[in-house]
Amino acid sequence: MRLRLVPETTNWDFFSRSKLWLGISALMMVLAFASFMIQGLNFGIDFKGGTTIRTQSTEAVDVGVYRDAIEALDLGDITITQVFDPTFGPDKHVTMLRIQAQEGEESVGNALVTNVGTALLAVDPGLQLPFASVESVGPKVSGELIKTAVIAVLLAIAAVLIYIWLRFEWQFALGAVAALVHDVILTIGVFSAVQIKFDLAIIAALLTIVGYSLNDTVVVFDRVRENLRKYKKKDLKEVLNLSINETLSRTVMTSVTTLLALVSLYVLGGDVIRGFVFAMIWGVIVGTYSSVFVASAMLLWLGVKRDWSKQDNNPVGQFGNVDA
Repeated sequence: MRLRLVPETTNWDFFSRSKLWLGISALMMVLAFASFMIQGLNFGIDFKGGTTIRTQSTEAVDVGVYRDAIEALDLGDITITQVFDPTFGPDKHVTMLRIQAQEGEESVGNALVTNVGTALLAVDPGLQLPFASVESVGPKVSGELIKTAVIAVLLAIAAVLIYIWLRFEWQFALGAVAALVHDVILTIGVFSAVQIKFDLAIIAALLTIVGYSLNDTVVVFDRVRENLRKYKKKDLKEVLNLSINETLSRTVMTSVTTLLALVSLYVLGGDVIRGFVFAMIWGVIVGTYSSVFVASAMLLWLGVKRDWSKQDNNPVGQFGNVDA
């Protein structure tokens, strides 16, 4: 007996309250934008500037002990990552410490680096001083990173617009981009509202969310195009409902299995990747929602032509009705 996450055959009307769903999405986007304007983002070291210290010890490193020792110095945002390399010998244990720039300073000063070394030496007698390397990132470089990150997200969305336009029609492209903008704004809004650290890893998560949401949207849109050719006299709303129902098993199965992996990472993965995984979990949820309720609703509102003469011999949606 196969596990089914949705019934084998569904006939749900996803557009009976389409105005309500679009209204909720619009309200959430306004709240997200307001939170961003009022609170801003809790930028990490990547965007605020700081210092990276590479430590080396002859004894096994306990990251938690390191963190407790440094937190006593009250240095603000600190990230500690243990480095693993197969070329390291049994007496070579390396960690990377990232300390945010202190107020009024371009980077962490020499005196503070010395204090960090003293604090770590007290809990790790095998620590080798001076540190293997100390590198600083100033506010100017951090500002350039913010600019580059914004450009990367905008270029990704622009590339999606062009791809969907060429693959389908401009109405499909606008629907897909509306869904992507919806996902990105809500994700940024959540990070602003709960003040989770926002760094380059979250930018990577945003780009991944764009790809994930697009994948769902393209599968639905491809089935819509097939059904528009097949049922030329059916109302567009009926065709959209039919297409979403036919691809619902695939959509739910993909989202649930992805969430299972992400939740496991969030619970067991530790602090280093927790922000990234949280962004991915939220992105999968809103991405699935937007593929069904935002992108398709926009397509219904814009309308679409019904007379494609070119046949698609290798449709993306051929796996759309895989059982879940």
